Amino acid sequence: MPDPRETLADLHGRVMDRRRFLAWSGALAGTAAYAQLRGDLAVAAPPLPGYPFTLGVASGDPAPDTVSLWTRLVPEPFAKSGGMPNKPVAVTWQVADDAGFTQNLRSGTVAAVPELAHSVHADVTGLQPGREYHYRFIAGGVESPTGHTKTAPAYGSHVDSLKFAFASCQAWEDGFYSAYRRMVRNEDLDLVIHLGDYIYEGQVSPDGGRRNVKVSGVLREETRTLESYRLRHTLYKTDPDLQEAHRRFPWAVTWDDHEVENDYAGTTGAYFKPNEGFVNRRAAAYQAYYEHMPLRLSAEPTSTELRLYRSLRYGDIAKFNVMDTRQYRDDQPCGDGEQFACPGNETATKLGAAQLGWLLGEMSGSDARWNVMAQGTMMGQLKHNEEGTYFWQDAWDGYSGERSRILSAIHQMGVSNPVSIAGDWHSTFVHDLKADYADATAPVVATEFVGTSITSNGDGLVYGPYYAPMVPFNDHIKFFDGDRRGYVLCTLDHEVWQTELRMVENVASPDAAEYTFASFVVENGQPGAQINCSPGSNPPPLGRVDCTPV
Repeated sequence: MPDPRETLADLHGRVMDRRRFLAWSGALAGTAAYAQLRGDLAVAAPPLPGYPFTLGVASGDPAPDTVSLWTRLVPEPFAKSGGMPNKPVAVTWQVADDAGFTQNLRSGTVAAVPELAHSVHADVTGLQPGREYHYRFIAGGVESPTGHTKTAPAYGSHVDSLKFAFASCQAWEDGFYSAYRRMVRNEDLDLVIHLGDYIYEGQVSPDGGRRNVKVSGVLREETRTLESYRLRHTLYKTDPDLQEAHRRFPWAVTWDDHEVENDYAGTTGAYFKPNEGFVNRRAAAYQAYYEHMPLRLSAEPTSTELRLYRSLRYGDIAKFNVMDTRQYRDDQPCGDGEQFACPGNETATKLGAAQLGWLLGEMSGSDARWNVMAQGTMMGQLKHNEEGTYFWQDAWDGYSGERSRILSAIHQMGVSNPVSIAGDWHSTFVHDLKADYADATAPVVATEFVGTSITSNGDGLVYGPYYAPMVPFNDHIKFFDGDRRGYVLCTLDHEVWQTELRMVENVASPDAAEYTFASFVVENGQPGAQINCSPGSNPPPLGRVDCTPV
């Protein structure tokens, strides 16, 4: 544990040592993007006031010939503007076969501009498919840490196997990122998918909660402005284990609600009343998200949206359809939180017309063995009472008509092995997905794995005791566990999808041990998971668990 007298700045130094939202202006946003592409626009700056790569490096959205690289220049993480001058700064990026950079295969220079918090996004093209690469940045004569990434296999090529992990919900003050530390040490991954709640917008306690680190006043406040969202992302990014997971693996990210405000829907805030001003808050949050994620240049926010939904293809083995279930949704028609079902559930949209058309087009046109819907919220039904009339409206149960239409279309189109992966619940669920939950004889259309949190809810028993009594009302729920922390590991070949729950013993320690709590297989052509519970799991699962050999 850190010294309780240590300040956050002290901790950062010890560990690391080494646009208002442009008024939602398309014109200014375009200028910033152009500067990112045109390194010659950068102004030669004097030596920077400190080591600029305190938030690390990252790569994302791998394609067969392309990967996106990210960093942000922040020599003084919690100072105004990160301690950077109010001018563009030239940043060079380099890509090589080896960590020693004996020969640069690709390189370029971009401008880190103050309008984007001196963040850097570089879409590196001309790479070879299915290859590992090393990359780094240079600014002010200083080199960044060396990152490691991997491109996707060629489109249509045969791929024997694929290994990826997914994670979500990482409240900084609820504990340490021991799950990321174990992921880096124990796994060799092609991809990490983050399914939302990368940051939390609420107040942070003065002692940093479980981390026992003094947090200054400006960092404690609930995020509402661009500056405060930038500081919250900075706070999270100073964590060395999160940095290392980004440095080691390429990531694909999507958001849920806490990146802006809990349970918001489209342009409607859930709790920030009156709603005037929420659109500006959302705009600030979206810009800060882009500034801190390894997203493509094309994702930069415009005057109308931040385009986050997209697909990633891995040869003939998998296609990941990364969804955005927040930006385009209708406000929850039956009310916020737990409510009785109402007619609005049948007509409301969670994806919006354009994204819905995109999703069904991507699924119908796919020749991949496994077709993944990667999303922030749980798709499977969870009846909160035996009568099946009471639901959590923020999840897909609040948009049950659109869910049914999606799953019906997938079934009718004969999509190969559809699987949903989701986060949000700080608990683990395994679902049989059906287009009609009211019909006990309705076929199983797809499989869903809902992963627990990295840290959120800490080590307490919160959701297990609450949701476990509901599980018997839901025969399609094949597995539930309430309050362990960790990530989900998925290993695919053409006949079997295997999922393992990688749990850590606690989040009170940054170096907590890891164990596999349970594993599951989905067989090619057979939707629904078979479950194997690891012998000797302690404590036993919270809720009903049907354990069968695999």
